[in-house]
Amino acid sequence: MKIWMTSFLLIFGLAEFYQWAKEITLPMPIFVLGGALLAIASNYDKLTNFPLPLNHQAPETPPPNLNASQAPVVSPAIAQPQPPAVSFEIRKPFQPGD
Repeated sequence: MKIWMTSFLLIFGLAEFYQWAKEITLPMPIFVLGGALLAIASNYDKLTNFPLPLNHQAPETPPPNLNASQAPVVSPAIAQPQPPAVSFEIRKPFQPGD
């Protein structure tokens, strides 16, 4: 008997809530804000630099008491980042006459 009563009250409450919720009208900015929040929440794992990376560090600069002749020399080959290595062989597509 308790299960029937609980089920009846639950279904009755859901039906009444649905009737009440159908009558509510929300302004357009609420829908826009809700959509933006849903978009942010669904892409939260893809956010890496928003607004700044968490491990942001200021660039290193030489101390102000050094003149140009005492500043460390950086080779251009070292300063440029190396392209990533390709870990697979690129083959031509299979041709029937090969």
